[in-house]
Amino acid sequence: QDRIAAMLGKPAALFLPTGTQSNLCALMAHCGRGDEYLVGQHAHTYKYEGGGAAVLGSIQPQPIAHQADGTLALADIASAIKPLDDHFARTRLLALENTFGGQVMPLGWQCEATALARQHGLATHLDGARLFNAAVADAARDGSDVLASAHRIAALYDSVSVCFSKGLGAPAGSALVGSTALIASARRWRKMLGGGLRQ
Repeated sequence: QDRIAAMLGKPAALFLPTGTQSNLCALMAHCGRGDEYLVGQHAHTYKYEGGGAAVLGSIQPQPIAHQADGTLALADIASAIKPLDDHFARTRLLALENTFGGQVMPLGWQCEATALARQHGLATHLDGARLFNAAVADAARDGSDVLASAHRIAALYDSVSVCFSKGLGAPAGSALVGSTALIASARRWRKMLGGGLRQ
């Protein structure tokens, strides 16, 4: 946990058995009951993780259409953010994915999307199951160090989930990295969701 937190420039990290549980703990730590998160309509955290945030956390997903390159249009993100009104779920989080569908998401677009989220008071989460694959591609493109590239991507987000078995060769496991307070909340959620590991 300490090693992956340091590699990605975050104060703390939490080991989880699966990427699905890592993303779910992140969503639960960022959002409360009746909140919503913005997410791509084909993103894993929305389409392939069993609806856990909605079923277990009472967190409403707000899916946004993907562009041909896998990004979300900034105008679509902005228009999906709800006004502060008792009639609507409170928009709390923008959840992105990199890589997405085998495509490396452009760093410039990630900068713009996360900056837009922060302008509206939203937290940001990256499903970076294959973050190190994206970092290798970015490093090859601009001639930088792979770890520096991974650090640069992670710096854009309040939390990042990384899967050890995708691209890193471990048999199982994921890590969630973020602030000390966020990871403390995620640790409690991990316990409640059956992922506590006394070993």
